[in-house]
Amino acid sequence: MAEAHPVGFQWVVEAQKRGARVIHVDPRFTRTSAVADKHVPIRVGSDIAFLGGIVNYVLSNELDFREYVVDYTNAPVLVSDKFVDTDDLDGLFSGFDPETRTYDPTSWQYDVEDEPGDLHRSQADDSWEHAKHRETAAGLQHEAHGIPIASHPRRDETLQHPRCVYQVLKRHFARYTPEVVEQVCGVSQEDFLDVCRAWTENSGRERTTALVYSVGWTQHSVGVQYIRTGAILQLLLGNMGRPGGGIMALRGHASIQGSTDIPTLFNLLPGYLPMPDADRHRSLSDWIDSVRNPGSKGFWSNADAYAVSLLAAYWGDAATADNDFCFDYLPRITGDHGTYRTVLDMIDGKVKGYFLLGQNPAVGSAHGRAQRLGMANLDWLVVRDLFEIESASFWKDSPEVETGEIVPEECGTEVFLFPAAAYTEKEGTFTQTQRMLQWREKAVEPPEDCRSELWFFYHLGRMMRERLGGSTDERDRPLLDLAWDYPVHGAHDEPSAEAVLMEINGYDVATRRPLSSFTEMKADGSTLGGCWIYTGVFTDGVNQANRRKSRHDQSFVAPEWGWVWPLNRRILYNRASADPEGRPWSERKAYVWWDVDAGRWTGEDVPDFEKTKPPSYRSPVGAQGVEAIEGIDPFIMQGDGKGALYAPQGLVDGPMPTHYEPVESPFRNLLYGQQANPTRVEYRRDDNRMNPAPPEEHVDVFPFVFTTSRLTEHHTAGAMSRYLEHLAELQPEMFVEVSPVLAAERGLEHMGWCHVVTARSVVEGRVLVTDRLRPLKVEGRTVHQIWLPYHWGGGGKVKGDSANDLFGITLDPNVLIQETKVGTCDVRAGRRPTGAALRAYVEGYARRAGVTGTYPPIVTVTDTDGASTPEEDDE
Repeated sequence: MAEAHPVGFQWVVEAQKRGARVIHVDPRFTRTSAVADKHVPIRVGSDIAFLGGIVNYVLSNELDFREYVVDYTNAPVLVSDKFVDTDDLDGLFSGFDPETRTYDPTSWQYDVEDEPGDLHRSQADDSWEHAKHRETAAGLQHEAHGIPIASHPRRDETLQHPRCVYQVLKRHFARYTPEVVEQVCGVSQEDFLDVCRAWTENSGRERTTALVYSVGWTQHSVGVQYIRTGAILQLLLGNMGRPGGGIMALRGHASIQGSTDIPTLFNLLPGYLPMPDADRHRSLSDWIDSVRNPGSKGFWSNADAYAVSLLAAYWGDAATADNDFCFDYLPRITGDHGTYRTVLDMIDGKVKGYFLLGQNPAVGSAHGRAQRLGMANLDWLVVRDLFEIESASFWKDSPEVETGEIVPEECGTEVFLFPAAAYTEKEGTFTQTQRMLQWREKAVEPPEDCRSELWFFYHLGRMMRERLGGSTDERDRPLLDLAWDYPVHGAHDEPSAEAVLMEINGYDVATRRPLSSFTEMKADGSTLGGCWIYTGVFTDGVNQANRRKSRHDQSFVAPEWGWVWPLNRRILYNRASADPEGRPWSERKAYVWWDVDAGRWTGEDVPDFEKTKPPSYRSPVGAQGVEAIEGIDPFIMQGDGKGALYAPQGLVDGPMPTHYEPVESPFRNLLYGQQANPTRVEYRRDDNRMNPAPPEEHVDVFPFVFTTSRLTEHHTAGAMSRYLEHLAELQPEMFVEVSPVLAAERGLEHMGWCHVVTARSVVEGRVLVTDRLRPLKVEGRTVHQIWLPYHWGGGGKVKGDSANDLFGITLDPNVLIQETKVGTCDVRAGRRPTGAALRAYVEGYARRAGVTGTYPPIVTVTDTDGASTPEEDDE
């Protein structure tokens, strides 16, 4: 955090000064480790085993915050007797289909009271094709929408029933003992137990602990389950929805949160509404019903108002009840349209054009060679950036030009490079990881032809609409009917960013009165709003994101600095900061509470609960949606109002986290016969070779583990830092960190050259021999881990090889994010080959590893215990 988020880390240091203990778990000793009270080195890719061990410690010693767990989580709920856990299936859950490598979650469901002796199959939504669920990253929808819960599941408030979630969870994590954690993670039992004690002793009624992770935690083939394990642990200890607790995700740059709220993702619309599916959503009602989960609790029951208001914002007067508010104008998804599938489709000639805005996949994305070869097979490419980045110049100076794979004179891609305005040269908002919108004013005018993204897309849309002005073709109506009437100003007709924010906030169509809450949205077309969770940012016609009251002039919650969605609530689910009767768990940490005399919720923050719904409220029989939320249901966006220790559906790879080895690993899975995530997304083709892993042969060809991360002096793929003299001077050269032991073993000299090789590519850098990386003992063997920064490429003031060239493309099945924080490799002294010899060198490694030629299909091998395990067919 100190390395990649130094401004935010100042508050960790402030907390430390006031007595907080900071524990840093990281493979490498970093600037954070230097300040932390304790550093715990860990093997890359083993985090579920580590956190699962802490879950086991909590449950086996009954250290959970019992009253919180019983009332605020699904711990008492009984699971179907059809469910079979990984302990009995050697690493698989029940419902696994070895042909599609997906799960049917029917057996994971709850035991439902009104379906005695039978399983309520409708909960599993088995009309959904499970493989397509993975292809479209539909699990992301449940992350925002909560688990759809139908009917009334059976409960055991004593938590003793063998099928209650609490006992299922306890059995599941029982094998994650301190001894297993030591063997799998390389963390000593002493260090592990110290973390367990620190976390549990600082959690409960009077104290809370925060879990902070960086964006790299998600970049694993089990990345979503990493975060699930952290969430389970924080729920067990009562650290969710309370001050000083929670889970803080450190995003990659200033507005990553904003780019999912108003998304740049293929499967989401603003406010986490799903992109319609061509097969499932034939009508507006089909689409809305899939969002609001009929029969479930929560505010998603009002999805019709959110959806219709969004359609009205898109198409204005053209959106009427008679035409389903132009629902048919929305694009449809048909499968995997993610960035990596798209790149491979470029290579295959299926994609003709590509827009890149503030993105540099030539060096910033996994498998850089595939990225560059894909772009070289386009008809046209539009790049908007501050400099001529590698994704704009690949056709003339990429590594593939040197190897002869791209010939500049023959490359058919026409590149349109547009100069972009920097963040100081345009107005607008950032939405950071706390969900806070902060308005920024334009400091200076952009030079010459540099323009903002808002200018570019507004005028692109204007010009396209003008060219189609006389069209009577029905396919042009979605573009021609757009509400595209934003005010402009300045010499270049810059659209008003405040006007766009006003539209995002939403307003009454008749009066143009800004809405102050998403509860004011209507499903009849009388309101419009571009993102329902942002409603309130323009309350009373005032840009709330532009507030800057000093923290010294307001409460510690600082409600008048910027604006936080939803409705300026600084801590989500803060009803959980009070006990079931509405009293603060701790007077010292009082945050929101029920005021008996006033008959309303009050406190330091905006209560994340209906203000006048008392703790004693119980829903009537048959209630749904908001009416069904009871006074003791703090997690109001979940289908049952509770925190999920166990997920009966929504996740593609299982209802509970399970340790699997990374796709590339030198070790066999110590806990189960199933080696890697069985539902992972792989693109099995010869231009995306994966290094072998047990039980495959030739694992020793790539004996070391490597990982990547950031330096303070550079920003992501380097486009905003390598081109600046003062930053380039601070970190002028690509380098590779190795331990003294590995350096001696491989003959690597400090500040000399070395190269790192995988089945995809080879990169070189200066050797940095350092104790920041130390060998770990895993399964009785020594494992060496190598670290590389990923900021370099062929452009800028300082040049170097791109670490992302080393990775192949394997994705988490829930959200289709790439596994780019762990791989296997070899490291050798000296510089890498150049030209055609480079590809020959990599091919030699691939042949020795047995990964050349056409990949065989994944087949299912059934072991003697009856567990189905997807592995390679050796024939």
